[in-house]
Amino acid sequence: MTTLTYVFLLPLVAAIALVFVPRNFRVLMRAVAVAVTGVTMLLAVKMFWQFGAATADVGGYKFVSAIPWLGAESLGIACKLGVDGINVGLVLMGAIVAFAAACCSWEIREREKEFYILLLVMTGGILGAFASLDLFFFYFFHELALVPTFIMIGVWGRGERKNYAAFQITLYLSVGALIALIGLIALYLQSGARTFDIPTLAEHIRQNPLSAGAQRFIFPLLLFGFGILVSLWPFHTWAPLGYGSAPTPTAMLHAGVLKKFGLYGLIRIALPLMPGAGQHWMPILAWLCLGNLVYCGWVAMRQKDFNWLLGYSSVAHMGFVFLGIATLALVGVTGAVLVMVAHGFLAALTFALSGYLYQQTGTLEMKELGGLLRKLPFIGAALIMAAFAACGLPGFANFAGEVTVLFGAWKVFPLVTILACWGALIIGAIYTLRAVRNILHAQLPERWAGVADAPHLWRKLPYALLLASLLVFGCFPRLLADRIKPDAQKIVEMATAEPGAVVAENAEKNGLLTRPHPGPLPEERENRLPLFMKTGAGDELIGLGVDGSGQWPSLLPRGESQGEGEHAAIAKASQSLLTSAATEKK
Repeated sequence: MTTLTYVFLLPLVAAIALVFVPRNFRVLMRAVAVAVTGVTMLLAVKMFWQFGAATADVGGYKFVSAIPWLGAESLGIACKLGVDGINVGLVLMGAIVAFAAACCSWEIREREKEFYILLLVMTGGILGAFASLDLFFFYFFHELALVPTFIMIGVWGRGERKNYAAFQITLYLSVGALIALIGLIALYLQSGARTFDIPTLAEHIRQNPLSAGAQRFIFPLLLFGFGILVSLWPFHTWAPLGYGSAPTPTAMLHAGVLKKFGLYGLIRIALPLMPGAGQHWMPILAWLCLGNLVYCGWVAMRQKDFNWLLGYSSVAHMGFVFLGIATLALVGVTGAVLVMVAHGFLAALTFALSGYLYQQTGTLEMKELGGLLRKLPFIGAALIMAAFAACGLPGFANFAGEVTVLFGAWKVFPLVTILACWGALIIGAIYTLRAVRNILHAQLPERWAGVADAPHLWRKLPYALLLASLLVFGCFPRLLADRIKPDAQKIVEMATAEPGAVVAENAEKNGLLTRPHPGPLPEERENRLPLFMKTGAGDELIGLGVDGSGQWPSLLPRGESQGEGEHAAIAKASQSLLTSAATEKK
């Protein structure tokens, strides 16, 4: 078992253990959740730090391990875990956000046992989905993390519309997951590999590409199935209402971590395994992402509830990731992964801060707030820094990812890039800074005179941790970029491969070309030293000589350059040489 195995298993084992804890041990249950997610975070940090020196397997994955008692060998299903440059940052981000979410769970006052069990299941599920190298468990672990989301919104959510929000998010995400499942099953059946192992499946499809018809059928299923899970415009309406009604830890985990599953699926599975269809759909995806960046930004400008504004802002930021994926370029895909990690920290931080404001004031209507910076200096300062990060200010991780995506997109989609810059830099800055002004500045209403700032270090810890993550990866983006780049290069090479190129390359390598060698060019023949000889059939042969490179060329009858004549000549020449050698020995 590797470090990655413990990162995945610890939350799930803790969730099972809490089932047997009596309900009245409230402090113990909270302590277990915080301690287990804290240890998981430390292990993830250790794994991320040791990633460069770790030994990779044949497929390029590190910290690879298998859990033998999970899976069905007869069906080609095995619980195999591993990380490369694409998902190691996502696992780290997920573990940090899970710990921060557990620390922010102090607002839960009823049915705490069930809440912490679901929180740990959600954590283990999404970390397992990111780390899984098996297609079956890749999907299964995501569903394991998704189901608690529905329950937590319906039971512990807030607002009059929490039941409707739970129903809507369940409907949308279930449909998206079902569409993606159909695509994954079709991919498995069409590949003919008879295995769910993702590296083996990828190598098999690289050697034996899917037909164009199969790619045209499967790729849209994965694109829109995963897209619904990520809130791709116009399938985004579940996100603002769901996040606005969700308890703080649930919103932090889903918006920050679970939402990245669909994006990771597109990068890991859809693009490299179906390059032909991917190249066809990427221009369409580039234009759709403007719906996220521009339209959702416009809608965010009209919001009066802070949580709804954060929901639309989260949807808008996903447009950067879609744009980076659509470029099919190393710079763009690397930037997309950077944005995924950065947005995970940012979304978790903003929803954590909004949760604190709600607990202190009982409302998130921005017109009812104001002047809170005087009473909440720490929370207010953290909110201002989060707003700067959301605007893409240099020094925060979002800037590194967004500017990389825009550089990658400029050469491929210049018009889309211009509109994306407008949506991100102008529209995003307007609704973000306006929210900061309405909440933290102006006059402080008398009704908020009694609100209190985060009282001690333990309450400040989750906000400080998320802010520190944004600053570390913003000031030192190469900590992520250097890990992402080699594996992003592999993804891009597979996603941009010409149809049939790999087949031809392998056939030539193995001597299995269906078309014979066309023979020497005229100028090559002139540079050769011919050795003429007669075969028994009287055909005169040329080319039994050495060319300028020192290689023995093919034997060709006069007047023939390719086809059956070449093979016949070789056979005749070989027979003649063998006969002459036998005669000389006698």
